Amino acid sequence: MKPLDPRLLRFAGAARTVFALGALLGVVRTVAIIAWSWFLAQAIASVAIPVFEGLWGAAGAGRVAEGVYAQSSLPWLAAGALAAAIVRALSTWGMDVVAARGAVKVKTQLRAAALDALDRRSPEATASVADAKLATVLGRGLDALDGYFSGYVPQFILAVVATPILVATVLFSDLLSGITVLIVFPVIPLFMVLIGLATQSVQGKQWDQLQRLSASFLDVVEGLPTLKIFRREKRQAARISSETEEYRSRTMKVLRVTFLSGFVLDLAGTFSIALVAVTVGTRLVAGEFPLALGLFVLLVLPEVFVPIRQVGAAFHDSTEGLAASADVFALIEGDDTAARASRHDGVVSAAGAGSETSHGLSIVGVELARGDTIVAGPLSFDVAPGELVALAGPSGAGKTSLLAAILGFIVPATGEIRVGGPISWAGQQPGLVQGSLLDNVTLGATDPDRSLARSALDQLGLADLPLDRELGALGSGLSGGQAQRVSLARALYRAADVNAGVLLLDEPSSALDAESEERVITAARAEAAAGRAVLVVSHRQALLDAADRVVTVERRDASAQPGQVPAESEAQL
Repeated sequence: MKPLDPRLLRFAGAARTVFALGALLGVVRTVAIIAWSWFLAQAIASVAIPVFEGLWGAAGAGRVAEGVYAQSSLPWLAAGALAAAIVRALSTWGMDVVAARGAVKVKTQLRAAALDALDRRSPEATASVADAKLATVLGRGLDALDGYFSGYVPQFILAVVATPILVATVLFSDLLSGITVLIVFPVIPLFMVLIGLATQSVQGKQWDQLQRLSASFLDVVEGLPTLKIFRREKRQAARISSETEEYRSRTMKVLRVTFLSGFVLDLAGTFSIALVAVTVGTRLVAGEFPLALGLFVLLVLPEVFVPIRQVGAAFHDSTEGLAASADVFALIEGDDTAARASRHDGVVSAAGAGSETSHGLSIVGVELARGDTIVAGPLSFDVAPGELVALAGPSGAGKTSLLAAILGFIVPATGEIRVGGPISWAGQQPGLVQGSLLDNVTLGATDPDRSLARSALDQLGLADLPLDRELGALGSGLSGGQAQRVSLARALYRAADVNAGVLLLDEPSSALDAESEERVITAARAEAAAGRAVLVVSHRQALLDAADRVVTVERRDASAQPGQVPAESEAQL
């Protein structure tokens, strides 16, 4: 967990603006602090020295009265101190405003970048990430950056910008005090590092627990009807209660570390200031140090330690946001298709108009891998234009993975996939969205064609569903069979809309009765008759019987070596 992750500046341009403006305002604030300390020290000295000389006489003052202005200068000294205090307040307010507004923009930019990355990535790349985790990271997690920008960033900027200027000012004003500061100052960063390591551990556990709590709650909500049927809802309520109690416990541990760290940093800073104050006071009593200069050093000295002390305390308030931002950066930087392609030798190519497979599909020696393990293949077969080919085999043999490879979601470990023309496809899940039926059928179309959408639905026996019918979240409002046929209608619509050369259907009749399945078969045969290469993955015998050919994929032997005998066979029907 880094105090400042460089990726924040790379992925959120608003963060660079925050740090640039914050640094400028930090310099102004630091100069105002120095000016305020000088004017105030001179004003106090101009009032105190005459009183001191009246009690002890000018001869006993030593260097105490050195460089003191006359009392007649008090009005402009007070005015200078007031002006410096106003500038300091305004610059501090400006830093807070810049940080708060920057936090809103940074969250928006990071959330947009993460969503864009998820949108570009294939479903295979995000299948292992729980929806609850994504919702927590992009919601509550990024919102926690408010504490990072409003509390930590201004203090971090001051620690970087103001501290060196103030230390140099003390050194220039009094060499002994400056050397003392340089000796004791590193103690505070050392404590910060040690406390930061402890904070990283407890905060990481708290963030992980929050994600588990979110996932548990989502699981219960999604499975509530089933839990009610089997009367298991009370056990799940107890589980949520246990997860909540664990999160409360870990939150209290984080707070304990936060309060302890604040105490340690304040104690270290106080001892450091006291050590310098003792040396200055001793020399003042001995008459070896000017009063105005001593007051100036003592006024500036606390400001030297304030940024480094507050940046440590503010860091604890921002650790949740930092932990969440690390997950956001992982989403943005996650492997995409191009990155996976660099680790494999397989090729997925779109054939040109004049090539042999310009309107078909060709699979040549394709092996599919999960990590370093070959899970399917080698596979070799063609689907010619106008042909309906069924892909059969046991679950886990790699049929759906092969479709993902054809779509470009997975890069083959070896071999080549040649695709002629655009692809239209329908997966196992309907993937419906909230909106009208027309929106769902024409999803992604720039100029929706109502008549074409109506025709696609009618082919699948959905003539009674109006195009303007509104669906709820995830397409709620339709039965499982209707949702599946709407998904298939979307594939038929796209095939006609873009003149697709290849149509891929993954278990298109798994939730359908015999009559609806027959409509799907008729639609698939019609697409093949239109000149498309149609590849259907199915376990249903009716679909296998309707295919021109059946390619059977056998389950890959875990001990098999790459390039072994092809694991498919063909049956002409």
